[in-house]
Amino acid sequence: MNRPRLFLVTPPEFDISDMAAKLEQAFAGGDVACVLIYLPGAGTKAVQEAAEKLVPVIQQGGAAALVYGDTQAAGRSGADGVHVDTSLEDIKLAVESFQPERIVGTGGTKLKHDTMEAAETGVDYIFFGKLSLDEKEKAHDKTLSGASWWAELFETPCVAMAGNSMETLAEVAKTGADFVALKDAVWQSDADVSSVVAEANRILEAHPFPEME
Repeated sequence: MNRPRLFLVTPPEFDISDMAAKLEQAFAGGDVACVLIYLPGAGTKAVQEAAEKLVPVIQQGGAAALVYGDTQAAGRSGADGVHVDTSLEDIKLAVESFQPERIVGTGGTKLKHDTMEAAETGVDYIFFGKLSLDEKEKAHDKTLSGASWWAELFETPCVAMAGNSMETLAEVAKTGADFVALKDAVWQSDADVSSVVAEANRILEAHPFPEME
């Protein structure tokens, strides 16, 4: 697929059955590459409980199921991978134990040097955008500039976090990021989740990657 793909991030709190239903709606709307099960304040037991219910739904939808910050829950639930952003040492440990069978992603770095150092561990993607920040209508300027810089110079795929409105998708796609992440724009929309995903795919299809010379 020669254009950015959708990377969905769950809300930080949710009802498991409700989220499972919403994810099924999302896949009915079109292509979704990954879903990050994002429960930053929960313990391993709660994360694992959510992952055990959601991972099969995500995988049946044709997407990769990733668990945020908990390698134990990711491993036990049969998830496709884990997102680790706590420290460089934690990233290295995750890469060592999960690859090559499973995905390891990271993000949240403040400095370009830290981002490059994280990529050197062999992670599968770099995430631009702060998952913990309240989303604004538009993508953060640092997210756009970081993703543009990375996409132009480095081979490791990158994910860029969009804002909470669909109008931000085009500008994020223009960075050249391999994946565009959506969170609030999907789950807090008044529209049906499937129609939001369908609209997102229509926007992304209008922004193919430049042809390689």
